[in-house]
Amino acid sequence: MDTQPLAQPVRWGIIGVGDVTELKSGPGFQQAHGSELVAVMRRDGVKAADYARRHGVPRWYDDADALLADPDVDAVYVATPPSSHHDYVLRAAAAGKPVYVEKPMARTAAECEAMLSACASAGVPLFVAYYRRAMPRFVTVRDLLRDGAIGELRTVSVRLQTPAPTWEPGPPPWRLQSEISGGGLFVDLGSHTLDLLDLLLGPITQATGVAVSRDRRYPAEDAVAATFRFDSGVVGVGLWDFDAQERLDEVELIGTAGSLRFSSFGEEPLRLTTSTGLHEIAAPYPATVQLPLIQMVVDALTGNGECPSTGRSALRTAAVVDSILAGYRAEQEHVGHR
Repeated sequence: MDTQPLAQPVRWGIIGVGDVTELKSGPGFQQAHGSELVAVMRRDGVKAADYARRHGVPRWYDDADALLADPDVDAVYVATPPSSHHDYVLRAAAAGKPVYVEKPMARTAAECEAMLSACASAGVPLFVAYYRRAMPRFVTVRDLLRDGAIGELRTVSVRLQTPAPTWEPGPPPWRLQSEISGGGLFVDLGSHTLDLLDLLLGPITQATGVAVSRDRRYPAEDAVAATFRFDSGVVGVGLWDFDAQERLDEVELIGTAGSLRFSSFGEEPLRLTTSTGLHEIAAPYPATVQLPLIQMVVDALTGNGECPSTGRSALRTAAVVDSILAGYRAEQEHVGHR
């Protein structure tokens, strides 16, 4: 999309200053070169004012349209739960503001397509906060693959398991409410890894899966098994279990000359195994995990670079998630219509 570059600094407004913006993302808009955070919005004005005071943000709002109408806001970060991403992105596009939206991009690929279309029609770019695409940890993984550290890549396996989630008495957290999040923890966490694999290995062209819900406290899936194939011919399997006793987080890439293992959510060293033995490579997280991607977004907006996480790449991830969960969602819809 050809758009007119913004002048530096890019002045940001945030819609939805919840927990994710406290450490992971919000400070990144103040730390990135050529970027300023000038306004925040939350429907609870008291909480919006408190966030602005604690983070040194000049203005706060309790109405999204008021923030979008602020002439000093050049671009918008939408950090609300996924059920409202579609609406806020369409409103930001109508206001002519470039958008950086939290992941998952939306609840379904259909919602993502509508968001892309609205931004294209308005002539504004759309970026998505799949920040692992820019983290040094995973850039190192990409470089190892590019340099042939494990030879020609053949297969990939993903395994993530955690104990069952807990919460205080009352409704489950929004991430476990499909009408808000689009699914369960697979959508929230599994999408991160699937999107990362899209970056590392290229697009997934085939994906199928089986999902079940064994924890009757909430209807969203809590176990998913999937198979997938990449455009390159690499094949993969994945198992996500959110009702397990033991914690495990591992991605393994297997090639003709070795293997590379790493976690999606941990900070331990990468483990490269070749004919010369096991090599551990330090790969910690940055202090503000979204900062590397936010910097790339700012650079793209100012005509000084490109961003690897766009609405187009995030749509591919949403389509893969939809394919894996298609059978389970159809079953749930059938049960709901009984």
